[in-house]
Amino acid sequence: MAQLLLVEDDPAIRSALVRALSDRGHGVRTATTGMEGLQEAVQHRPDLVVLDLGLPDVDGTTVLTMLRAVSDVPVIVATAQDDERVTVKALDAGADDYVVKPFAPEHLDARIRAVLRRSGAGEDGSGVLAVGGLVVDVRAHEASLDGRRLDLARKEFELLAHLAARPGQVVSKRELMAAVWGLPYGGGDKTVDVHLSWLRRKLGESASDPRYLHAVRGVGVKLQAPA
Repeated sequence: MAQLLLVEDDPAIRSALVRALSDRGHGVRTATTGMEGLQEAVQHRPDLVVLDLGLPDVDGTTVLTMLRAVSDVPVIVATAQDDERVTVKALDAGADDYVVKPFAPEHLDARIRAVLRRSGAGEDGSGVLAVGGLVVDVRAHEASLDGRRLDLARKEFELLAHLAARPGQVVSKRELMAAVWGLPYGGGDKTVDVHLSWLRRKLGESASDPRYLHAVRGVGVKLQAPA
C-alpha cells in the first residue's frame, strides 16, 4: 500500500479523491495549502505527492521547486490548467507526471502506480517483485523466470511489472493502457492483446494453456503463481 500526500484546497475534490484512493488501497494524508503540504512531505515522508497548482497561499510550481530542494519524492501535478506551457514548467520544476482535471480516479490511480513503479518502489522498498518463480527487479529493469533471465522489450517489461505489482488482481485493459502506454481513454485493446501474446510466449505459455497470465473474459487479465 502506497502512502500518499494529497495537496488540494478544493474540499469536494479533496474528499472525493481521498475516498477513491483509499478504496484502491492507498493511505492518504492531505494538506490544503502549499506550505502545509511542504511540512507534511518533510515530516511524514510519503511515497508520492499529488499536488494541485492552484493553491491559496503559494503557487504549486513554487511549492514543487521548494520540495525538490529537500526531497526526491515522486510528484504528480494535478490541475485544471490545461496549458502546454504550464505543463512544461511543472515538469522542468521536477514533476514526475501531470494530469489535467477533471480526470477519473482510476486514471490517477494508474498514473500513481506507474510513477511508483518507475521510481523503483516495491512493496518492501527493494523494487523487487516476486510471483512464484517469476522475479521482476524494477530498479535493474530485469526479469527472470525460474532463474532464467527473460529477454523483454521495454513495454513488455513495464506490462509485466505492472501486473506483478498486484498479483492475483484482475487488471483491466484500460488500466494497462493508462499505466503502460499513458493512454487513459481506452481504444487500445489490440495493443494490449499483442503485447500479452508476446509476453506469454516468453514465459513459455499460451492463452489456451496459461501458467502465470490468466485472461478474465470481459474484465481484464491477472498474473498469479501456478497452482
